[in-house]
Amino acid sequence: MTEITPTVAIAYHSGYGHTAAVAEAVAKGVKAGNAKAILIPVDTINDEQWKQLDEADAIIFGAPTYMGGASAAFHAFAETSSKRYFTQKWAGKLAAGFTNSGAKAGDKSITLAWFQAFAAQHGMQWINLGILPGWASTTGSEDDLNRLGFFGGAAVQSPVDAGVEAMSASDLKTAEHLGTHVAQQSLVWLRGVRAAA
Repeated sequence: MTEITPTVAIAYHSGYGHTAAVAEAVAKGVKAGNAKAILIPVDTINDEQWKQLDEADAIIFGAPTYMGGASAAFHAFAETSSKRYFTQKWAGKLAAGFTNSGAKAGDKSITLAWFQAFAAQHGMQWINLGILPGWASTTGSEDDLNRLGFFGGAAVQSPVDAGVEAMSASDLKTAEHLGTHVAQQSLVWLRGVRAAA
């Protein structure tokens, strides 16, 4: 049986570099899950990168949460993707998402829920974070994976007055976990598709 190597595209927008760091952590996790990772900054997306999204087995969406939702640049990308929506070009692909904000909660769940709706409109299958919340008991700590307690995707807190170096190591490890989880689920999905063919 021919070995399958899924391709996972990470379509993201980064306003100040924090989300780019999260995207890179996700890509690291994808590679650890034995899949190919492709990073695509959506505010400078070109025709070749649109093609890479079309050909990917999974797409992980990422954006900072600004004013209670995904950044305007990511929304512009989403609206441009409507050409794919009308033909359901991405239908059947797997999808997941990540976001960050300055506050620990920061209405990030709204952005993750919007990513889920966006993926559903494209006919994609959503993959959740896949781990329980950390730091949820007296024996937990801020070093736990998923320390912020989100289920729908990876959530990261980025101090508004500091650069990437001040980001939480556990949050970035949580982003890595998301990448690995999506890579593994992509392999299961593709094996199932092959078996059903």
